Amino acid sequence: MIVGVLKEIKAEENRVCMSPGGVEFMRQQGHQILVEKNAGKASGFSNFNYKKAGAEIVVSPGDIFKRAKIIMRVKEPQPFEFKLIRRGQMYFSYLHLAASKELTRALIKSKAICIAYETIQKADGTLPLLTPMSEVAGPMAIHEGAKYLEMAQGGQGVLLGGVPGVDPATVVIIGGGAVGINAAKIASGMGAKVYILDIDLDRLRYLSDVMPAQCVTLMSSPAAIRGLLPHADLVVGAALVPGSKAPTLVTREMLSTMKKGAVLVDVSIDQGGCFETSRETTHADPIYKIDGIIHYAVSNMPGALPRTSTLALNNATLPYVVEIASKGWKKAMKENPEIKAGANVVAGKVTYNGVAEAFGLKYEPINRLL
Repeated sequence: MIVGVLKEIKAEENRVCMSPGGVEFMRQQGHQILVEKNAGKASGFSNFNYKKAGAEIVVSPGDIFKRAKIIMRVKEPQPFEFKLIRRGQMYFSYLHLAASKELTRALIKSKAICIAYETIQKADGTLPLLTPMSEVAGPMAIHEGAKYLEMAQGGQGVLLGGVPGVDPATVVIIGGGAVGINAAKIASGMGAKVYILDIDLDRLRYLSDVMPAQCVTLMSSPAAIRGLLPHADLVVGAALVPGSKAPTLVTREMLSTMKKGAVLVDVSIDQGGCFETSRETTHADPIYKIDGIIHYAVSNMPGALPRTSTLALNNATLPYVVEIASKGWKKAMKENPEIKAGANVVAGKVTYNGVAEAFGLKYEPINRLL
């Protein structure tokens, strides 16, 4: 099968969806790989690296859309590309459709097979293609939050770990999944007082076992969040409902209880954000203030660390794209329920319930199309 690897065009997105090593492995499985010119440059991979691995370098992304049966990219297609996606073509990337009605409707209209990295799910509920980026975004949330607590950056001038004789900062992490636990590890390691909240009691028991003593686990609720916000120096929003819009957990009204110069980092922004006052920002212009509270809401945080992020993502995605390319999407979904869970929009039908609910669209179970 012909697989096309597109260059990222979203603002400050530096990752690439397939490394030269991935190309070589795909070639060994009998597949032809088209790579857009300079697709891997920002991640440290040259056109020569891809050619040596067996890829064909293609100058025009339009040619890749015309020739490839599977289109791969890290991020979702941009509006000017909607018309390039063909009926029956497979588009395999992070889609985050519940955060974009425009994109959802465009993919329905295309009648393509749209498989989302973020909803591929194992039997135990884990999200294998979201986890590696969460492992990057969690630590980044703490690093960025610590930076913006500096007075020169508009913050209140608090050192996350404090110093002898001075209290450390208080970090509140809402969501105890992959982002939350990795954020908590870094914040705890830096010496902060950490509260991590989740609605899953079994998850809280696990976190209580593995986290250091200064990390307190709490059952998440509006009352618990309201009680912590006046003391918080840094709040990380890490709540996730797979494939659905993120729940709103911090309201505009709650901001009035917070310290001026405190920082909110909304890692959930690519799914619509879990703070009512969140709006998507970029690495070039990452923050804004509302009511004296700094908001950081970059939707592609791992794009700032492309070398690490690209390799981590490639390790996770490669087995799935090999299976889809080798079997075709129908057989792959019939034989692998993890891939079937990735089906978001198929042949003009919305096949992921969270996406349908987000926009009041008709939901079509994927099994009916297999």
